Amino acid sequence: MKEISDIVQAYQQAQKQGIQTALATVVLVEGSAYRRAGARMLITENGHLTGAISGGCLEGDALRKARLVMAQQQPMLVTYDTMDDDDAKLGVGLGCNGIIHILIEPINRQIPNNPMQLLGIALSKRQNAVLVTLFSLQNRKAAQPGTGLLLTADDTYSALADDSLRATLNTDAAEVLLNGQSVTKTYFADNEYIGFVEYLKPVIALVIIGAGNDAVPLTKMAGVLGWDVTVIDGRANYARAERFTVAKQIITARPHEVLNHLSLDKLTAIVMMTHNYNYELALLRQLLPLQPPYIGMLGPKKKLDRMLAELEEGGLAITAAHLQHVYGPVGLDIGSESPEEIALSIVAEVKAVLSGRKGYPLKQKAQAIHAPEIE
Repeated sequence: MKEISDIVQAYQQAQKQGIQTALATVVLVEGSAYRRAGARMLITENGHLTGAISGGCLEGDALRKARLVMAQQQPMLVTYDTMDDDDAKLGVGLGCNGIIHILIEPINRQIPNNPMQLLGIALSKRQNAVLVTLFSLQNRKAAQPGTGLLLTADDTYSALADDSLRATLNTDAAEVLLNGQSVTKTYFADNEYIGFVEYLKPVIALVIIGAGNDAVPLTKMAGVLGWDVTVIDGRANYARAERFTVAKQIITARPHEVLNHLSLDKLTAIVMMTHNYNYELALLRQLLPLQPPYIGMLGPKKKLDRMLAELEEGGLAITAAHLQHVYGPVGLDIGSESPEEIALSIVAEVKAVLSGRKGYPLKQKAQAIHAPEIE
C-alpha cells in the first residue's frame, strides 16, 4: 500500500494544481517481469511519474501513451512483449522475458468512484479490500471498463457502467476478500473480459517498544517501506518527535498503559527493545494471551527463556500457540552487528512472517517466484 499511498498523495497535489492525470496499472503478466500485476504509476500531463510499472524500461513509452489517453479521455490497454525481437530492447537491463499488459486510464474527477477515488477509499480504511479491474485482450480497440469496483468489509463502491457483470464480480470479490489471494479470471458479457480481482492489505503496523538510539534506524527503515510506526517508551525524554520523525505516533506509557493505546490486528508487529527487563516482562504478560501475529524480543534467547519461566511461575499458562508468535532473539540471521544492520534483520523478519514466507534465498525456491495469473 506504500505505492498506493504515494500515488494518492501525488494525485491530490495534481488536483490542487489543476493538472491532468492518468493511472497506469500492470493488470496481467505472462512469464517474467520486474513488477507483477497490481503495480501502479500515476502520470501527470507535465511528465511527473509516481510509482513504477517496471524497472525503468517501460516508463518512457507509457508516458507518451498516457498523454494520448489524457487527450482522448479513453482508457488504453498496452502490451509489451519482451520476448519479441521488436520489443526486446524494452527488457534490456532487466532480464525480462515475459509479456506485460498495462491498462492506462484517464482520471476524471467529475466521475464518481473513478480509479483514484477507489484507491483513496481503500487507503483510508485500515481493513482488507478487493479492487476489480476489467480489460479486454480479445478486443483491444473496444472500450476498456477499467478499475471499477471496490469491496471492503463494510461496503461496495462501483463505477461500472454495465450492470450485467456486477453480481458475478461481487461474488468473486467477496471470495477473494475471504481467501486473501488475488485472482485473474475470464468473464463474458457484451465482450470477453479479463478481470484482475486484486486483494489489497493495509500496511504493516510496527509498534516499537523502546525509544533508545537503536530504535531510530528501525523506525527509518520501516518508514521507507511505508509502514505505520508507533514508538512507545516509559521515558518522556526519550520518546520525542524530533528523534523519531517518521513515526505516526510517539507515546509515553507505563507497561500496564500500553495496550490502551494500541489496536492490534493481523498486520501488527510488536518489537520490544527497551533494554528494561521488568518493563518488557510486564508487557509480555499482557501480550501473550492476545496472540498478536508477531512479538519480537531484542536480546539473547536466555533472556526470553527466563521471562517465560517467570511468567509461568506467576501463574500464566503459556501454550505452544502463544510461543508460535514470539520471535526471540528478534530478526533474521544475516550477520548483523550495528544498529542499522539489526534493524534490517528485524524488518526482513517481520515482512517474511506477516507474508507467510520463510525468508530463505530465492535461489532455493524450486518453483517460479509468482504463480501463473489467469484461472
